[in-house]
Amino acid sequence: MSSSGLFATVYGLVGHEDVGNGIHVNFQLEDGFSGATGASTVGTAAFNRLAGVGLSGPFGAFRIGRQKKPEYQYLDGVLDPTAGKTFASPVSVFQDVAVRANNAITYFAPDFYGVTAQFMVAMRDQTTKPSNGLELYNAVARYTKGPFVGAVGYEQWGNATGTALQRVFRVAGAYKVGQARLYLAYLAEHQSDNSENRRIYEVSGSYMFNAANMLSVMYGYLSDQTGQGNNGQEIGAIYEYFLSKRTILYAAAAFVQNRNQGEYTLNGTQYYGVAVAPGSNVRGVILGIAHKF
Repeated sequence: MSSSGLFATVYGLVGHEDVGNGIHVNFQLEDGFSGATGASTVGTAAFNRLAGVGLSGPFGAFRIGRQKKPEYQYLDGVLDPTAGKTFASPVSVFQDVAVRANNAITYFAPDFYGVTAQFMVAMRDQTTKPSNGLELYNAVARYTKGPFVGAVGYEQWGNATGTALQRVFRVAGAYKVGQARLYLAYLAEHQSDNSENRRIYEVSGSYMFNAANMLSVMYGYLSDQTGQGNNGQEIGAIYEYFLSKRTILYAAAAFVQNRNQGEYTLNGTQYYGVAVAPGSNVRGVILGIAHKF
């Protein structure tokens, strides 16, 4: 038994105040915990997932505080049918990026002829070296027109010790044909010290049989660019039964083939797979229920 897997297990508070002229003051607090044991995801932080306040209006929206990065919040929904959340998603298994940033300032641009964008910078603090300046910047743009949606994003994040920079580039698109939706995604991740340099390719699709039943199939390939040949590939599938608007029953299965010394395992949302011996394969099945309230 494990908590989460498709969605994280969280609770929180959301508030909005209308201050006139179409302007709202907003806040959101969110804490993650285990649905299996009740233990907090991060015992030292009361709201370890989100803790922010901001303004929204005709100009768009501003937020400050601990936030999800635009890469995760805004672009992932275009990557594959599960938004890169379950271990059936090659993106979830192969990517190595952080989801949130502290001390963040984000701007959400309003829609402009189908184009929307998000921009974030995050400040360093006394827990990092150096203790001042920018730790992260991230920008994502998305275009929606009829059955097509495409997105592109770039991020640069310095590590806490100030010794390396991670650069991430993503581009993805999805197209809806009847009850089917097709996805293509490409990700490039590179650490300036060359400890990580990977390219991830994914093709996937989903089909809605009716309002309650959806099947998704995903295939992905990771190309290791460090010269070590630690490549990997995965095929995954997930069946979702929408019991109601708030409750989902699901079954997911995946197989990952590691090459050379690759150690990629089955990672999902707030779920971390078993340790894998270098070069060995891993497979898994998960049965779950998710409820939103």
